[in-house]
Amino acid sequence: MSTTLPDHDADTRRTSAGAASPREGGIDPRGPQLAAALTAVVLVAVLLLPSPVNAVLLAAQAVLFAIGAVRGVQSTPHAWLFRTLVRPRLAPPTEWEDPEPPRFAQAVGLGFAVLGLVAFAAGATVLGQVAVGAALVAALLNAVFAFCLGCEVYLLLRRASA
Repeated sequence: MSTTLPDHDADTRRTSAGAASPREGGIDPRGPQLAAALTAVVLVAVLLLPSPVNAVLLAAQAVLFAIGAVRGVQSTPHAWLFRTLVRPRLAPPTEWEDPEPPRFAQAVGLGFAVLGLVAFAAGATVLGQVAVGAALVAALLNAVFAFCLGCEVYLLLRRASA
């Protein structure tokens, strides 16, 4: 009988015999959900704090979105936090998720964050708040209901292009 052990990044699994399982390369969907909750907290703070503090916070969130979009969600500080502190206390996931839809969602979040930053810098505060609000709604949908809006858009675009 072969047992499943976590490998070096704890987002993929290998059997004790070393053979790759069918979940190889997948991510635990609870990780992006935690990241969405943390992102929602940051975005609420962006909406509540005065300028320029809100712009600095939004810039930091944009950097996190950029890391997730370029390197993948499994490479973000949120993923490290999940792998290190949260996941060891949870039961193994019942399913694994393709990392590409969450990666696309990070790119969409980056777009809204950049739009918000440009708007804040140009003095278009309302436009900046609307952009941050849109990103906040998407983050809350994922954090509270495990519904990744950006992931769904990714899947719709994939179906439309097939």
